[in-house]
Amino acid sequence: MVRVRAPELPAAFTWLNTDHPLSLKALRGRVVLLDFWTYGCINCLHILPDLKALEQKYRDRLTLIGVHSAKFDHEQNADSIRHAIQRYEITHPVLVDCNFEVWQQYTIRAWPTVVVIDPQGYVVATLMGEGQVQGLEEWITRLIGDQPSMTPPVALPEPLLTPLAFPGKVLADAASNRLVIADSGHHRLVITSLTGNNPQIIGTGTAGFKDGSFTEAEFAAPQGIALDAANQLLYVADTHNHAIRCLDLQQQTVTTIAGTGQQSRQIQLHSGLALATALNSPWDIALVGPQILIAMAGAHQIWRLDLQTGSVGTYAGTGAEACVDGEVHQAIFAQPSGITWVDQEAIVADSESSSIRAMTLGSPAIVRTLCGGGDLFSFGDQDGQGKAVRLQHCLGVATDGHRQVWIADTYNHKIKRLDLDTQICITILGDGRAAHRDGQGIQASFSEPSGLSQAGNQLYIADTNNHAIRRVDLETLTVSTLTFPGLCAPNLCLRVESSTPASL
Repeated sequence: MVRVRAPELPAAFTWLNTDHPLSLKALRGRVVLLDFWTYGCINCLHILPDLKALEQKYRDRLTLIGVHSAKFDHEQNADSIRHAIQRYEITHPVLVDCNFEVWQQYTIRAWPTVVVIDPQGYVVATLMGEGQVQGLEEWITRLIGDQPSMTPPVALPEPLLTPLAFPGKVLADAASNRLVIADSGHHRLVITSLTGNNPQIIGTGTAGFKDGSFTEAEFAAPQGIALDAANQLLYVADTHNHAIRCLDLQQQTVTTIAGTGQQSRQIQLHSGLALATALNSPWDIALVGPQILIAMAGAHQIWRLDLQTGSVGTYAGTGAEACVDGEVHQAIFAQPSGITWVDQEAIVADSESSSIRAMTLGSPAIVRTLCGGGDLFSFGDQDGQGKAVRLQHCLGVATDGHRQVWIADTYNHKIKRLDLDTQICITILGDGRAAHRDGQGIQASFSEPSGLSQAGNQLYIADTNNHAIRRVDLETLTVSTLTFPGLCAPNLCLRVESSTPASL
């Protein structure tokens, strides 16, 4: 068998999470794993915990290096990758792969791919996709034995001390004067008034999976939120726990209503009892009568949770990753990450196809593309109509209550508006720079806005990489940044206990 020497890693490229470039020559005697990834890819995010566990277990003789080969234009920016490293608590070195040079040298074909390099510097295995941890560990133990490491584990990075950390979604309700924030990086929910006052914290701020009172419950990177105002219930997509949680605002308790806490590996259409059925990175939810529609990003599908029967299952999407319209059992999505309900249709932000999709319920149930390029690599920043529109990894959608839909065009750092009747999409807010600047209309700046919600004449935006909630006066298009008096990062200030319902 011909052995292939692993191509050396370029020292001249940008290296992150390390004070010096790493070379394979200097790493001789150690097994090296090269993780080819791009940070907007849900499958790449799914394997990070497995890689971290292997890195910790075999750290005496194993080195893990991330090779970030960007899909989207915005993902090529080193500062954007730094944000992702911080957000996902990555501790290993990351090489920024310019123009797919390292990708091509290693003949990589898909994200994620892990290359195994033996202690002599030769490539011995290339494993594509998720669910490869057993195969990786078999290679590691074959090459260096199964003796676990005796050295102390690498310390986790310091947590963000800002009041909010990478907020992913937001929900504003004018009737109750309530603003609900998925404080994703702090693994908690925050409820305030619409002006940011009287903060109430739900969750300990430590990543975990625990039901109980608002002060005892634990979440892991929660995202989408839906409100049942009549029954004073909040529903939350607890993304990294692969679960849907229910928050009773009167009893101040958190209960899991769907998911097992483990990621599903099954992509075929299936259903079952909600608490016995594993989910796959639910990213956003929409409440439609007695059911919840789930943007199941990790499975590239839309799921439906029936609150009356306690059942959950696939509603639309084959589980493949693409942008294909048609009846729901034939349609294909690409990491749907935002969902809202408008006039008997679900509107979906299909992030990896950079498109906005619409889906009907009933018979026949149809999926169609409203705007965007309609495939995995047709992205950009172009206003227009229908398929002439170009978006870049859009993560959020919200209705204005009529036939207009707000779009968080995340990697373009803009807020756009789509007319559902004409399919015309135009930029309303943001100058396209990843920055934090208040102002009017396109003079304002955002950094990866991911979620939005309208209440009256105010639009609220989860400005994720700015760790901020922005508020827009829709009469003047003036953008301001909300402040939250009394809100602190977890464990930084005394927790305010509340014995009254969170109706604010």
